[in-house]
Amino acid sequence: MRSIWNGNISFGLVSIPIKIYPATEDHSISFRQIHTRDNGRIRYRKVCELEDKPVESSEIGRAYEDADGALVPITEEDLAALPLPTTHTLEIEAFISASEIDPLQMGDAYYLGTSGAAAAKPYTLLREALKRSEKVAIAKYAHRGRERLGMLRVVGDTIALHRLLWPDEVREPAGVAPKEKVTVKPAELDLADTLMETLGEVDLSDLRDEYHEALEELVAAKVSGATPTAEPGERPAGAQVVDLMAALKESVRSAKEARGEGAGEAAEAPGALEGEAEEEGEAEATVHELRGRKKAPAKKAASAKSTAKKTTAAGKKTAAKAAKAAEEPAEEPAGKAAGKKQTGTKKAAAKKTTAKKQTGRRGTRTAS
Repeated sequence: MRSIWNGNISFGLVSIPIKIYPATEDHSISFRQIHTRDNGRIRYRKVCELEDKPVESSEIGRAYEDADGALVPITEEDLAALPLPTTHTLEIEAFISASEIDPLQMGDAYYLGTSGAAAAKPYTLLREALKRSEKVAIAKYAHRGRERLGMLRVVGDTIALHRLLWPDEVREPAGVAPKEKVTVKPAELDLADTLMETLGEVDLSDLRDEYHEALEELVAAKVSGATPTAEPGERPAGAQVVDLMAALKESVRSAKEARGEGAGEAAEAPGALEGEAEEEGEAEATVHELRGRKKAPAKKAASAKSTAKKTTAAGKKTAAKAAKAAEEPAEEPAGKAAGKKQTGTKKAAAKKTTAKKQTGRRGTRTAS
């Protein structure tokens, strides 16, 4: 592996000779520019404007162009004489928690290797100190004509360097977020949570560049003289306004089917989502465009549905009463029953009195 920077790590009074190596590599397929008429290569040549002829790389230097367009040559000797400690040194400024660094500042990554056997001990000391503190080191260094900010952290047995953007190089996101005022319902958040849980986690090492693989197959087919037979992939349609709840439910259902979990079952989030939809008078959710959707019909439908529910409930209540009345014997009012009882008692007493009178008359007649 070829180093791109040689210097020292300055850790207080400790100096560690190091070399910087690229930690990443680009696997993308490179294309050449050609003349479409005859497939001739299109090349870029560095030409001197004064002599109008190509110039070798060894003859090319650098210069600063001022506001008037004048060029001020800057030599390597000029840069080496700059009174900056970071010219050939990676100067550690502080140690902080990695959580304090905004991911927007993260740039290219490099590995730091030792330069010579004498660097092994201080290199290991810094590495173990970083491990035990669970912190990262913030450092400054000069590279490619400018001073840069970096972060040192431990990766396995190696110290890695992440180039950081300076804080003022990160733009503010003003005007990027939607300006429309919207409200997200708790039920929608519940469904979003369910979708996130359904999708679950992933091992990044399992992901692959499918576009790169397809591109390699295309190139291989072209090289062999074969005609590519793969059908072009479907292009996503333009952005459409859809029923958000329905889209979330469909997403959860699809994710479950992809994982082999609950295939064919309707996706439900915590909470009675269907009940909420009924209260709002909405039909069962389906993914569709909301073109010219009006709220008035929905409210009218809700009112009609509510009236129907009340009418049905009243009918059921009346029917229940009638059935109960048919099953049980009719009961007379308490007052009417008491009156009948008193009338029966009076009749019995009257009959008894009449019988006594008749008995007395018979006895009188016998005595005579």
